[in-house]
Amino acid sequence: MSDVVTFNDQGLESRPVSNYAEQAYLDYSMYVILDRALPHIGDGLKPVQRRIVYAMSELGLKASAKYKKSARTVGDVIGKFHPHGDSAAYEAMVLMAQPFSYRYPLVDGQGNWGSADDPKSFAAMRYTESKFSAYADVLLSELGQGTATWRPNFDATMDEPEILPARVPNILLNGTTGIAVGMATDIPPHNLNEVVNACLHLLDNPKATILDLMGFIKAPDFPTEGEIITPRADILRTYETGRGSVKMRGIWHKEDGDVIVTALPFQASGSKILEQIAAQMRSKKLPMVEDLRDESDHESPTRLVITPRSNRVDVEMLMDHLFATTDLEKSYRINLNIIGIDGKPTVMNLRQILKEWLRFRIDVTRRRLDHRLEKVNKRLHLLDGLLIAFLNIDEVINIIRTEDEPKPALIARFGLSDTQTEYILDTKLRQLARLEEFKIRGEQDELATEKAELELLLGSDIRLKTLVKNELKSTALEYGDARRSPLQERSEAQAFSEKDLLTAEPITVVLSDKGWIRAAKGHDIDPMTLNYKSGDKFLASALGRSNQNVFLQDSTGRYYSLAGHTLASARGQGEPATGRLNMPSGALFTDVLMGADEQKVLMSSDAGYGFITTVGSLFTKNKAGKAVVSIPTGGRILNPKLVHDVNAQIAAVSNEGRMLVFPIADIPQLARGKGNKIINIPSSRLQSREEYVVDYAVVPEGEALVVHSGRRYLVMKPKDLEHYCGERGRRGHKLPRGFQKVDRLDVDSGT
Repeated sequence: MSDVVTFNDQGLESRPVSNYAEQAYLDYSMYVILDRALPHIGDGLKPVQRRIVYAMSELGLKASAKYKKSARTVGDVIGKFHPHGDSAAYEAMVLMAQPFSYRYPLVDGQGNWGSADDPKSFAAMRYTESKFSAYADVLLSELGQGTATWRPNFDATMDEPEILPARVPNILLNGTTGIAVGMATDIPPHNLNEVVNACLHLLDNPKATILDLMGFIKAPDFPTEGEIITPRADILRTYETGRGSVKMRGIWHKEDGDVIVTALPFQASGSKILEQIAAQMRSKKLPMVEDLRDESDHESPTRLVITPRSNRVDVEMLMDHLFATTDLEKSYRINLNIIGIDGKPTVMNLRQILKEWLRFRIDVTRRRLDHRLEKVNKRLHLLDGLLIAFLNIDEVINIIRTEDEPKPALIARFGLSDTQTEYILDTKLRQLARLEEFKIRGEQDELATEKAELELLLGSDIRLKTLVKNELKSTALEYGDARRSPLQERSEAQAFSEKDLLTAEPITVVLSDKGWIRAAKGHDIDPMTLNYKSGDKFLASALGRSNQNVFLQDSTGRYYSLAGHTLASARGQGEPATGRLNMPSGALFTDVLMGADEQKVLMSSDAGYGFITTVGSLFTKNKAGKAVVSIPTGGRILNPKLVHDVNAQIAAVSNEGRMLVFPIADIPQLARGKGNKIINIPSSRLQSREEYVVDYAVVPEGEALVVHSGRRYLVMKPKDLEHYCGERGRRGHKLPRGFQKVDRLDVDSGT
């Protein structure tokens, strides 16, 4: 079908549906973008906000006036300027009145205008009253001074201003949010003093960078007093691109063991936060919290009390979790999408916004001065005519009395203009008394001085900029205040994992020879006294905490991870670990290990090789385990040894009774591998199993080594060990006769 528009004999338009729908949607889109959702850079207002402000000014609702019913204002707004729903107009008005929503409220409300906990809880407009706040004067004080362009309202019965002549960059001070068609805007509020100082700097230094401007505008400044935790580099990137985000976090302190939250992020509800925390308590995700209270009142608008279960609770970690899982920390999108002076929506960076607004402000100031100069010239013109009439009062009176048409006669006689003559004829006779001459000449002198000043200002860009700067300073002095949102860089909040939420009860994990595993409460359990299945027996045990992982070592050098709190109770015979793991064919469990993640441990094989690693590096989610120890040909893995002393020594003993002792610091720390040579075992003798390492021991500084040989044992004090000390990788020295067939090595801490 053709896209050509045609007309029939009756003059009716005919066009394809696709063409009509496309044009209609485009028109609607432009209307929503330009006349509903996005703010203008000049006054920082969307059309509904601008119309509310103008309607209130027409009603005379100045800050010094009496309050008037909000319904009256809304009626004027929707009846004269904004033909939309009354609820939408009233909600926009409420937003401008809420001190917790607007950084610098434009409306001073009386009655229920909502609360920070529930901003939508405001009363109906028939119950509330309103007038302007003092700050609204920065938008309206110059409105009647030739600064605004006027346009007809929706029914062309009256005019309304296109843009209000703002004296400060309200676009940044109060910010706004809006969703249009295909675009949106999210402009955060800022501090008036900071923004004005940045404007002054930009006027003095037109080439200032965004980094320079951030010396004044540190970050957004929200109405609530939560702290901004976004790094400065991220804020700089946001101001450079016009897009980004900012994070805000509640402020808290400890008081008598309790956590007291005294400030919340912007648009965060204290009651909702308490509900979020209570929900976690009910689902047993916060076992360390005992009680919650909301003690907010007029003296303390925000005071949320969180009571930990005991003084052993790590409050920093608790709050970190709450920041990650509740509205105690919120992120705000930033999208500086603004309708510019050219009437087009654009995403601007900080410098562009300030630069364009200063252009707008200088233009407004110039128009105001032009308007005033025009009024001064008109008044001087009238006074010139009035003075002529005064100096020739008798003749003027005579012409008026004798002439049928005095106006042309006066013009012809005295060379007056039409407006001068009209003014003279409208002047009361008593104003032409003797003393009026002094008043006329005095007013002429004052106006002449003012005219000269105005012409100087309009004739010099430098003087005009100085005037703008002085007016910005005076506005900041009148309405500026301190920053409310403190800046504090914080690390990213982390929620508790399932492991963190577990109670750290002492447990003893017992592994049987057939691979059955179980956990008993406490560390005073004797694994040998437990019941085992027929044909099974005790293999190994480990002491740890219920919130730690259990690591199983197999004969191939692999390690497997199981959560300690998930193990079967030792009141039964446990469960087969192979049911939860995928072990290689032929592999057998050889030992079990537990400890803190940072706990160091010696990994070794009987081939004489070993290395130091940490318990945490053994962790794996893979059911097939993690290859940790590489075993040389002919070798076998030995049990791991925990390292509690960095100054400890390693004692290695072979089946031939050779022992070597050297500092543990000589062993490297690795994540996995074969390790370095601890004691020299010839590979040929290892493969034939003629020689191999029987056991290793980690001997802390000052403690004794116990060498077990059958039923006999030899206690070797630190002095006795000196004979066996040597460089790592040596063969070592023979033990005394009768102790060369070593079964195992132990450490005697009581010696």
